[in-house]
Amino acid sequence: MLKTLRQIAKVGIVTESPPAADEDLRIREALEQRIREVLGRALCIRQVDAGSCNGCELEIHALGNPIYNVESLGIRFVASPRHADLLLVTGPVSRHMEVALLRTYDATPDPKLVVAVGDCGACGGMFGTGYATTGPVSSVIPVDVIVPTMQPRIRNSSSPSAIVACVAGCSARAMRPRVLLGA
Repeated sequence: MLKTLRQIAKVGIVTESPPAADEDLRIREALEQRIREVLGRALCIRQVDAGSCNGCELEIHALGNPIYNVESLGIRFVASPRHADLLLVTGPVSRHMEVALLRTYDATPDPKLVVAVGDCGACGGMFGTGYATTGPVSSVIPVDVIVPTMQPRIRNSSSPSAIVACVAGCSARAMRPRVLLGA
């Protein structure tokens, strides 16, 4: 033990040089500043599962992990549509969720934005329109932005980076209808 301590004292601290500044940090800072300029506060999102397979929900939950960390960008998820600026809707709208989605949309204060996530939210996906589903989100409520599917991730779901890009683009283009971002 004493020999090891002498060796440490003789050699000193050996470390690598610090890494160069990451360009992504500058982009994140600019994005956070843009969201605060447009809204004057954090962007509040209410996520609604209208009948999906939970593939997109897995990607949305990844937005809160340390890699994407959307809280640091001034984007946060809220429990009530009354506090939301944006509805993030996943899945084809099932017949049982149609009324709930309409109520959530009506409870969200104006101006509001709606983002349909994944193939199912955009066009009904593999479920389409049938006895159990009304099809895409746009068949029930007006959609402002569509986040397309990003292959080869989970089939029919969107990547977290595409979701962040669409939400950021949506907040920056505040209330311009029918914007298609991603892919």
